[in-house]
Amino acid sequence: MSEAILKDKQYYKFCIYGFLKNLRFFDPFILLFFREMGLSFLEIGTLFSIREIATNLLEIPTGIAADTYGRRRAMIFSFSAYILSFLVFYFLPRYSAYAIAMILFAMGEAFRTGTHKAMILTYLRQTNQLKFKVAYYGHTRACSERGAALSSLIAAALVLYSGSYRIIFLASVVPYLAGLLLMISYPAELDGLEPKRKSVRLLRDSRNQIVATIKSFIGIFSNLGFLRTLFNSSSFDAVFKTVKDYIQPVLQSLALALPILVSLSADRRVAILTGLIYFLLYFLAAFASSGAGGIEKRIRSLALSVNITYLVGGLLVLATGGLLYATLKIPAVVLFILLYTLMNLRRPLTVGYVSEQISEQVMASGLSGESQVKTILVALLAPLVGYLADTVGIGPALGSAGLLLLIVFPLLRIRTAPRSQRQN
Repeated sequence: MSEAILKDKQYYKFCIYGFLKNLRFFDPFILLFFREMGLSFLEIGTLFSIREIATNLLEIPTGIAADTYGRRRAMIFSFSAYILSFLVFYFLPRYSAYAIAMILFAMGEAFRTGTHKAMILTYLRQTNQLKFKVAYYGHTRACSERGAALSSLIAAALVLYSGSYRIIFLASVVPYLAGLLLMISYPAELDGLEPKRKSVRLLRDSRNQIVATIKSFIGIFSNLGFLRTLFNSSSFDAVFKTVKDYIQPVLQSLALALPILVSLSADRRVAILTGLIYFLLYFLAAFASSGAGGIEKRIRSLALSVNITYLVGGLLVLATGGLLYATLKIPAVVLFILLYTLMNLRRPLTVGYVSEQISEQVMASGLSGESQVKTILVALLAPLVGYLADTVGIGPALGSAGLLLLIVFPLLRIRTAPRSQRQN
């Protein structure tokens, strides 16, 4: 009989964590919430910039704190920061408070990202299951995707019941409070602390970590081939992250224009259509992510697939903007759905290509460098696209983002590098 994953109590705790963390009821309605609160698209874009920059700045110190004081404490702090963020969003409806809420949210993201994966890896090592690492992550990720799909339906029901988008932040406190209690129940063995590291050495550890990170980055960025790959990936991801939420005001106007559910109020019609579309988006995203491995086995060149998906994505964003400018909302929503699906197909292929370009020793630095560049690009693009949406409309704003992707593509087109040129 072949060996299988040990599905013990901790396995189910990991799966429950994945499910709870994706019960973010605000995701399908975040732009509509801000618009309901009277914010312009430019103000919304600056809030997204604040979130991205704060997350980026906090990544290194929060990682050091997790290693120094324990991963469970880091995760408990993460969920606490999320909950405070949601409460600020609900109780303090003004721009300055939202900026603080975004920083709190960024703290939650920074403390959480990577920490829980490290806990899973520690557990697999302790239970001699490292050989099941990919499958184990796959199981927990599947629970996350189910949570995201269910979240969109629950969020729609909440807005349908209350008639306001504010309720989604108060409701989000419930699963995150459950997540906090779940973290408290994790065994101390997953903290990843060594006996000698329990003393406070944060200043020295911070200095050493920063120096090591700078050295790794210098080595990574000296590889011109990898630089092209890095900007190919990060620019595409940044444009996607900048434009993806603009489907929400499009769905809002579409729901009001369609001759369906006319007996319901406008907000309730928007809630139903948005919830159903986001459920479809998450379902297709899960399908695309799970199918990326099979596609990788069938294609001849990862470099070619990364380039093709880049071009197709740029064309989809440009075409979506054109359709919105022509007030063709239904075809534009269809292209939005295709763009979401493409993004979730492209990401595993990009990571696979990156793994072929640099060695395992600097993989973390390479992916971290990509994340840093993406954050900077989102911080720049989000207010710009928001300003264009305010002044010339959502269609031209999205079209400009897609056109920008296509214009810079000749500079970012990647080629398969010989193995001898890989970063050591």
